[in-house]
Amino acid sequence: MTIRQTLRTDGPVLLPGDQGYDDHRKPLNPALDPRPAVVVRAAGTADVRRAVLAARRHALPFAVQATGHGTHVAHDDALLLRTGAMASVLVDPDRRVARVGPGARWGDVLAAAAPFGLAALSGSSPDVGVVGYTLGGGLGWLARSYGLAAESVLRAQVVTADGELTTASADRNPDLFWALRGGGGSFGVVTALEFRLYPVAQVYAGAVTFGRKRAAETIAFYRQWIERVPDALSTALLLTRDGSLVIKTLYAGDPERGRALLTPLWKVAGAVAADTMRVVDYAQAAMGGTFARTFDQVRTLDDDLVAALVAEADATVEIRHWGGRISRDDGAAAHRDAPLSIILDTIPSPRTTEALSRCGRGSSFLNFLSDPTRTASAFTARNWAALRRIKATYDPKNIFGAGLAVPPAATSASAQAHPAAG
Repeated sequence: MTIRQTLRTDGPVLLPGDQGYDDHRKPLNPALDPRPAVVVRAAGTADVRRAVLAARRHALPFAVQATGHGTHVAHDDALLLRTGAMASVLVDPDRRVARVGPGARWGDVLAAAAPFGLAALSGSSPDVGVVGYTLGGGLGWLARSYGLAAESVLRAQVVTADGELTTASADRNPDLFWALRGGGGSFGVVTALEFRLYPVAQVYAGAVTFGRKRAAETIAFYRQWIERVPDALSTALLLTRDGSLVIKTLYAGDPERGRALLTPLWKVAGAVAADTMRVVDYAQAAMGGTFARTFDQVRTLDDDLVAALVAEADATVEIRHWGGRISRDDGAAAHRDAPLSIILDTIPSPRTTEALSRCGRGSSFLNFLSDPTRTASAFTARNWAALRRIKATYDPKNIFGAGLAVPPAATSASAQAHPAAG
């Protein structure tokens, strides 16, 4: 039986040479030119189940793509499942909960929640897919106030490696539930996700741009200043290729209080070249992000690392403040006690590399990772071991092994539930 005959899906099945195949095989990353064996455009959960079973029957690698933001490897000769058509968004304002399909984007959720004065823990772009972002942890501008997006998940419907539809929640398959909230897409295909919304209607947000002359002094001040700011204030410092220092901010509180908190930092930075700070609906507060060619979490910003970053004239550098609620949660994602992260959109200079090796932790975050060989660096050693055991329980043959995947453990301990996170 051919792959097309096996599938019999409600959504289109596209083979090489079919009309539409080239339109749906590529992710957003222009460096990738994948040639999957078949592309399945799922119309619903039944199509997802059929796709998983067909991949197993025909021994095809399996990959999932909603928007394509998180695709970092070319899925050649694979069954590529496209979930973009499954984009439902339902908001329950009384419970402050949203339920979305695997193709939903953050812009859809923000638009649905805004009329009720509610906000989701979205990312920096409204075009990013909700499910992939959330499974990878989800570091948004409200994370210091409410935690990573993964921590707000209440329930997930998941098609597992055996093609069965199951529910993961705090009281049903709790080990799978823990793994999904930050462990990525290695454990099944999520066909519905429920998560909390928060009473944030408006925020004080934007960016203030300065020249780069006082960048070193500003960063040196910043590393002390962040120790005193409230969780409601999120900031990032950018050194841009055009020679600017940009301070990006979102404050979920009174704008006058926010401006008072920020004024000492702005004064150190010098003369203002541009100021877009304003009170805005949260749904309109997306401020973009920096492409993470290099990412590390750092314990401290010593003077030499500051000088090295300022000297990176041919790169965009982002220094972002973590902490707050992020460090107090206990899910699978991330090294939560890191106070800061450093992103460069290129390979750093030897001086910066050396400084990062001294001040950094060598750790990453799944949403910012592009190298599958470094997936383990996105987790603590304890959580990585727990994720591998859970993977062996739900996907021992590694059907969901594409991209930033967690490999199954190969020991008899694989059937054990995960320990408390740490």
